[in-house]
Amino acid sequence: MSTTVNGRTTVHGRGARPAGYALVRVGRGSFLVHRRATAVATGLAVLLAAACLAYLCTGKSFTAPGEVLKVLLGEPSREELVVGTLRLPRMTVGVLVGLAFGVSGALIQTVARNPLASPDIIGVTQGASALTVGAMTFGVTSYAALPYVSVAGGLLAAVLVYAFAWRGGLQATRFVLIGIGFAVALRSVTHLFMTKGDYLVAQRAQVWMTGSLNGPGWDEAAPLALALLVLAPFVCWAARAQRTVSMDDDTATALGVRLDRVRCGLALLGVVLASIATGAAGPVDFVALLAPQLARRMTRTAQIPLLSSALTGAVIVVVADLLGRKLLEPTQLPVGVLTAAVGAPYLIWLIVKGHSTRRTGGTA
Repeated sequence: MSTTVNGRTTVHGRGARPAGYALVRVGRGSFLVHRRATAVATGLAVLLAAACLAYLCTGKSFTAPGEVLKVLLGEPSREELVVGTLRLPRMTVGVLVGLAFGVSGALIQTVARNPLASPDIIGVTQGASALTVGAMTFGVTSYAALPYVSVAGGLLAAVLVYAFAWRGGLQATRFVLIGIGFAVALRSVTHLFMTKGDYLVAQRAQVWMTGSLNGPGWDEAAPLALALLVLAPFVCWAARAQRTVSMDDDTATALGVRLDRVRCGLALLGVVLASIATGAAGPVDFVALLAPQLARRMTRTAQIPLLSSALTGAVIVVVADLLGRKLLEPTQLPVGVLTAAVGAPYLIWLIVKGHSTRRTGGTA
């Protein structure tokens, strides 16, 4: 039997092994591993570890890696306050937010089959932002409560975009255009809430709206970690379900896959992940757009790899926040400013490339 994924035909059967895959046996079980994707994920994990170590060493004063390791291992250190109390929780939130945005972008781009369909382009993060700023305006001040408010806002925005885009089916271009329209409208709602709040609330909301890691501590990192841990089994399911969604519709239907239900589940998971990340650090723009596409280009796989997307998102956020702390020292730039500076030109390039491809009759 053969299946077609994004134009690539793969042969299945007893003894058949797709090109580029290795067979790994664990006990009586065995599974296929994509060699290049595994190498890329390993390299990204090493890069993320190096970025985290540099992050913990860098601040107003340099901390030796040996002292950082002592703090991480729980040994007595004179840098406990700086590393363990100030830098480590901020870095942890950055890593978790990057992981969530990376997976979220990969899932929604897979469902929509469009590289532009990331949560921050189609209005999901703007919906989460609007409801969160509204909650701030009406007195919600706890960082721990904001992710839950954001999830409600993100889900509401996603339902509205989906409902307006549905015309007996979901067409990718219409879905993206309606999402962009909702994103603009929801930004206006957010600014309306800011004008209704007092000066301090508006100032706090303005910083949060740029996407900032300046403020969260362990009290905010723990609920975020718990939420992602709860969602981890669903992400594992998504990694398997993603393969069937990437097939052409006829092949998937012939295999007994209920495509509408699977797509709905993947999209829902992507929306929840983006909303949780937005609630923790604000709308850190373009991470969900960049990470899946960079991961796909590095792994050269037919479908967007979730693990590499997550690791790429984490690397982007940690490195961007590190640069934001050091570039204009003592002024600290919000992490969202750095990601926007890289992501905006990439978005323009994607649009120009898509327009050129349509003119030449190719596929985006």
